[in-house]
Amino acid sequence: MTDYKARVAEFAGQYQEVVKQIGQVIVGQRQVVTDLLKTVFAGGHSLIEGVPGLGKTLLVQTLGDVFQLKTSRIQFTPDLMPTDILGTNLILEDEKGRKFWQFQRGPVFAQIVLADEINRATPKTQSAMLQAMQERNVTIAGHTYQLDEPFFVLATQNPIEMEGTYPLPEAQIDRFLTKIFINYPSQEELASILDQTTGVRHAKAQKVLDSPQILAAQQLAAEIPVPDRVREAISKLVFATHPDSPLATDAVKKYIRYGSSPRGGQALMRTARVGALVDGRYSVGLDDVRDALFICLRHRLLLSFEGQAEGVKPDDILDELAKKALK
Repeated sequence: MTDYKARVAEFAGQYQEVVKQIGQVIVGQRQVVTDLLKTVFAGGHSLIEGVPGLGKTLLVQTLGDVFQLKTSRIQFTPDLMPTDILGTNLILEDEKGRKFWQFQRGPVFAQIVLADEINRATPKTQSAMLQAMQERNVTIAGHTYQLDEPFFVLATQNPIEMEGTYPLPEAQIDRFLTKIFINYPSQEELASILDQTTGVRHAKAQKVLDSPQILAAQQLAAEIPVPDRVREAISKLVFATHPDSPLATDAVKKYIRYGSSPRGGQALMRTARVGALVDGRYSVGLDDVRDALFICLRHRLLLSFEGQAEGVKPDDILDELAKKALK
């Protein structure tokens, strides 16, 4: 138990240093940073939504610096093909003129993959990411290639520009552990951004954790115990998102077409465990579930036609459910 407490305390200190280093580059957006780090230490992928110019790409690049992980960036466009992401077999020739096949790895073979404006690619190309995100490997021409661990896909999308975009397939959306919104900075934060980014010197984050340490932190988070009442609250929350559930509220029955999959409950429990860990606690509480609720379930609720027509937000539905299930 002493060793376990020491590991929790050590991680809490490392986490604070990670936040400090990111804060030297990213002005404000503390909640976004917190949610993204929870995703990383829970071992999942994140869909980051925000208008252009809010620092989504810089945030991901800074994350790579802090964790000293191999990063790659894929700019999704309508003409992007699956082979542009995964890689392809090429015919090469040796010094004796003999031809042979060699696999040329694509940009998905990194540890942090920035899928920039992922909704600009066709559904066929978007779906090329499914196996990599779920199984951490890629199959080309019948041969399976393992991806390095840890492996994260951090995808961005613009919510306001719909021309030339394609909705993400539901199967792919469900593979994102979290969906994070980046909002416009305050006036004070904007002034700091202008000072920090328009001068000669630019801040750079220093490395804090490496791959083995990140994997160890993920394992430690998975060991955080979840009390029965918290586990029951999570199952009730997920079950109540379905309109045909006896726990569904009137709003769910009216505005939700499909509720969260079991993967949403898994995401909620994994992220809540990380929330307890970063606070240096040894057990998950209902507040940890409440803090993780929106980022884990908002993208897993499909609005009905009536919900879309009335502009209902999934977060409002989840807030109502939380008031009943997380007492």
